[in-house]
Amino acid sequence: MLAADTQLGPYKIVGAIGAGGMGEVYRAVDTRLGRHVAVKVLTQHLTNDVEATRRFETEARAAGQINHPNILAIYDIGIEDDKRYIVSELLEGESLRARIRQGSIPPRRAADYAAQMARGLAAAHERGIIHRDLKPENLFITRDGHVKILDFGLVKLMAPRIPGAVAGDEHEVTMAASPTEPGRLLGTVGYMAPEQVRGGTGDHRSDIFAAGAILFEMLAGRPAFRGDSPIETLNAILKEDPPDFYELGIRVPGALERVVRHCLEKSPDDRFQSARDLAFDVGAMSGLTSQNISIRRGPPMRLRDVILPVAIAAAAIVALGGAYFAGARRGTRPPPTFTRLTYRSGTILNARFAPDGQTVFYGARWAGSPVTVFSVRSDSPESRDLGFGASEILAVSSTGQLAISMQPRFIGYLRQSGTLAQVPIAGGAPRPLAEDVEAAEWSPDGKQLAIVHSVEGRSRLEYPIGHPIYTTVGWITHPRFNGRGDRIAFVDHPFVNDDRGSIVTIAANGTDKQVLGGEWDSVNGLAWRPDRDEVWFAANRELYSITMRAKPKLVATTAGWLWLHDIARDGRTLVSQQSQRGGIIALLPGATGERDLSWLDYSVVRDLSADGTQVAFSESGEAGGSLFGVYLRTVDGSPAVRLGEGTTESISPDGKWVLSIPRNRKPPQIVMLPTGTGQPRAVTNDALNHRSARWFPDGKHILFQGYAAGHAPQLWIQSIDGGPPRAITPENVGGTLVTPDSTRVLGRTADRHFFFFPVDGGAPQPVTALRGGDVPIRFAADGVSVYVGTFGRIPALLEKVNVLTGARTTVRELRPADPSGLINIGPVFVTPDEKTLVYSYTRLLSDLYVMNAR
Repeated sequence: MLAADTQLGPYKIVGAIGAGGMGEVYRAVDTRLGRHVAVKVLTQHLTNDVEATRRFETEARAAGQINHPNILAIYDIGIEDDKRYIVSELLEGESLRARIRQGSIPPRRAADYAAQMARGLAAAHERGIIHRDLKPENLFITRDGHVKILDFGLVKLMAPRIPGAVAGDEHEVTMAASPTEPGRLLGTVGYMAPEQVRGGTGDHRSDIFAAGAILFEMLAGRPAFRGDSPIETLNAILKEDPPDFYELGIRVPGALERVVRHCLEKSPDDRFQSARDLAFDVGAMSGLTSQNISIRRGPPMRLRDVILPVAIAAAAIVALGGAYFAGARRGTRPPPTFTRLTYRSGTILNARFAPDGQTVFYGARWAGSPVTVFSVRSDSPESRDLGFGASEILAVSSTGQLAISMQPRFIGYLRQSGTLAQVPIAGGAPRPLAEDVEAAEWSPDGKQLAIVHSVEGRSRLEYPIGHPIYTTVGWITHPRFNGRGDRIAFVDHPFVNDDRGSIVTIAANGTDKQVLGGEWDSVNGLAWRPDRDEVWFAANRELYSITMRAKPKLVATTAGWLWLHDIARDGRTLVSQQSQRGGIIALLPGATGERDLSWLDYSVVRDLSADGTQVAFSESGEAGGSLFGVYLRTVDGSPAVRLGEGTTESISPDGKWVLSIPRNRKPPQIVMLPTGTGQPRAVTNDALNHRSARWFPDGKHILFQGYAAGHAPQLWIQSIDGGPPRAITPENVGGTLVTPDSTRVLGRTADRHFFFFPVDGGAPQPVTALRGGDVPIRFAADGVSVYVGTFGRIPALLEKVNVLTGARTTVRELRPADPSGLINIGPVFVTPDEKTLVYSYTRLLSDLYVMNAR
């Protein structure tokens, strides 16, 4: 031990802090700057140990490359009288190990610590540095709650920037070897990833496994993997899953538990693919409260539910009657009361209070009929058709004006577009204002409208009409003004046809954008509280409130899928209980009826093999998980096989691969999943955001739609053997169809015109035979005709179009026997010989309620 006032270069020792097998740590003063620092001195008996010395220097050089608030800052390294030392910032607090010894950590705090840890890892990984020995001893919690990652002595470099070094751990069972010696173990037992246990050196995903084990231990107060000996612990890592939290009697949010499980997947390909993605997901949960924690809760509801249609009414009453259960049980507030407004079988997407707060306007599709605007009062079970014909309610002004969408049509998942019109509540003819509008909101004074519509492939928020203040490549829903009219809140959904999103507020002039509370798995509806400067929003099964200065607070929880439509001046809330399912129907050769190929709660067909024997589909509901599931099933009804995670894209011509776009990496990349034996293969690794993908007929190339930051989507070609992608079309072009000879791709421009774009370059050729609303499916056997479907039309129409002559013939109309709640039919796929046909359908059933929270 060094005595006080010992001088190591410019550093004067003040006193000892602690000691370990590798060295002692001292508090010291930098005599040049007058600041207090920590000095770690290599133990004297290791001074001549080459590997120990190399590890000691590697720790300093690795951490010294990274400037991040969640990684210990290294100031200096030196030698004084054969004493090797590292100088770092001086930390006040305790190690995470010391904190865990006091007991489990509450979920909100554990999520916060894990998010900080993941952000630090992300910074290291981006510099090519893998920690490989992450454990509670190497994480420090400062007195103000900041997490610091320590000890980079076992780092592995993803790029040859600095020398590597390895050595044994000083006080735990650690098995170390040089990284040039494959087959030996490296890391700390209990936190090593399976690939490390098997003798591999691992990569950045090994750190993610360790992070998951640490998060589990924070929540449970015990290790994720524990055996009677180190060998048994290693065996548990390879073969066993950690116990469920509910088995341990621990209350953990389902979303947070799923993050832990995703980190602890045995295969690196099944984990989060980057620490930044982990930080993003777990960071959104750091505002969790005890009110939204339940025992053995499933994954958060995404936009789908499992309540059978025949039970929707009873389930809604029971579910809504249980809202506020957590708060009521704790005595913080009495349970709310619910008044049911609608009783028919159908779909409600939008509803708003009238200025009197008693009348409600809503748009509904009852029993499969077109959407129509109705009015209803809580003191009567009867609704009145306002006589606007096919129309949808968008907004109600304080001055008694309705904003409606005339002749709305579905343009995407839960997205409708129509002609915006204004009409007085008292009656009169609608006055058209703008085309292709998806959403609208009146300013508080009733004089101006904010609207949402798509322009050149991007969703745009405008205020006033024609003046864009926010644009996204995803889609925007539920624009709402605050009471002063100086800010607009809305939901920003980053992925088309996916309801995950963030709550965003922006100044009415388009400045000062703020994201509130991170990203949520499923967001449906928001509204400002008229009497408070806060936003309420519905996410999954729960209703939250949030301000620009605080984290989300749980307002209510229901057993079903909850939508928020509006809040009256007196605080009464307009909500709906929704039940949604997606299914697949097949029409097979020689069969007299339809075959149901649905698998779980939200099956969406994404491709049909050319011989008609296999369907590839996505499970994008609750059962599929927040990352969705990729499935393959034969049309004979045999059980489906889960191939992996992500959105399902396309079956290869030889049937051996299915393309997928996993959602756990940003930007999303394309992966090939084997249909038989084999391992997944990454196809792309670039900065493009990949949105959809299809095989070329040659089976060697892939056509995908993608975009770089700051650019609009376009079509690209990618070889499966690697190399950079090559753009085939200009920006604002979509489509995923390749001609049988692989020489051209069929694309549609933002103005809804079709062209053939030569793969090898050249002028595009107009395809006048196709209409703007056609959805191309595949080429027919003759090579010059294209099968096209429709989107948003019920029944759906499958047609065959000769692209040379323009001849158009109807192949079949498609609709399930039960029309109740149908909001879409499609995608549709057919074999080139028309003998096999499969299609998906979406069913949404709704009941509208007024919730009175006392």
